[in-house]
Amino acid sequence: MDFDRWLQEATENRPIEPIVLDVPIPITEIPTPALLLDEAKLLRNLNDMAELTRSAGLALRPHSKMHKSPMIAHLQLAHGASGICCAKVSEAEVMQRAGVNAILITSPVRDGRTLGRVAKLAQENQEMMIVIDAVEAAVSLNQALEASGQTHRLKVLIDIDPGLGRTGIAPEAGLLELAGTITESCNHLEFWGLQVYAGHCMHIESVDKRFTRYQRALAFGESAITLLTDAGYEIHLVSGGGTGSIEFEEGLGLLTEVQAGSYAFMDIEYRDIESRHGPIFDRFEIALSVLVTAISQPKSGAITVDAGFKSLASDKMAPEFLEIEGLTYFWGGDEHGIVRLDNPSVEVELGGKFKLITPHCDPTVNLHDYYYLVREEAVHELWPVSTRGCSQ
Repeated sequence: MDFDRWLQEATENRPIEPIVLDVPIPITEIPTPALLLDEAKLLRNLNDMAELTRSAGLALRPHSKMHKSPMIAHLQLAHGASGICCAKVSEAEVMQRAGVNAILITSPVRDGRTLGRVAKLAQENQEMMIVIDAVEAAVSLNQALEASGQTHRLKVLIDIDPGLGRTGIAPEAGLLELAGTITESCNHLEFWGLQVYAGHCMHIESVDKRFTRYQRALAFGESAITLLTDAGYEIHLVSGGGTGSIEFEEGLGLLTEVQAGSYAFMDIEYRDIESRHGPIFDRFEIALSVLVTAISQPKSGAITVDAGFKSLASDKMAPEFLEIEGLTYFWGGDEHGIVRLDNPSVEVELGGKFKLITPHCDPTVNLHDYYYLVREEAVHELWPVSTRGCSQ
């Protein structure tokens, strides 16, 4: 089979529609491990972030790399989001096929074949944007758009490195060269603004330390804006930030839109960070959990559950049990977790099912095929994790 045709079919074959059950199933009866999504809590989280950004005078462009679901992207748009972010082109392909058009691709693209896919998306979608961070990338993208017969200019944001050293360009002379190349030499590109995303600041627990480091990171964006506006460039959009910076954005006044993502589900990382204005992160509820079953008890004082590295992201801390005290999870391998029993607040027996809070929601979601959508402790629908594994 032709490789490009295979790539296209791989995208087209990804499920994007929900499965609605004829009869709801109590969560105690579903096979585990299972990715549970509490619909009521999810909707409250979407409403709360929409209100926060609206009151701060900011647009909200949630990052879909967290939930990987067109169903949730459509809900976010319905709750006032201006668009979504996609980390990778393959994510954008699935989201666009599902009817989401206001897409910002937030990672630079250099591979020729992938640039061709960007051009195809742009040809069909005038709302799409992408970031670039190098002159060569701008020229290559323009050539791909030319080859595709592009009839409109693709809006691009220049990605500014906020001191992280991951992607982006420093606010120095090279930035002016890149802006000049886009505006003067790339007839299929339109310079639209900047991306200043300081992901390394989002999970710092101390609110004062987080603010200080974030302010330092945004200084790179401020320098970039000054450099470009002094040279006569108009900046329409400055995108960045996240769940961990939302309370700072209005006062700092740099961003025009926020790329928050984890607020929709929440996890241990975000649950544990401090806030300046009361328990702001308490208002975002734990909507996502992984349901597990106790399957074995080789010795007293501990019990084994059926979820390990293949069901829960292990890049951070260990998962915790939701609303249960006296249970401590330890990694037990690919398929298992070993749970220490310290006078638990609920009865723990073999065959019992329990909810775990995810340490890090993004990579945990990527380990599952479906969300089990829960209403009042029963599963009513299955929502596909449509961009699971979309890493290209």
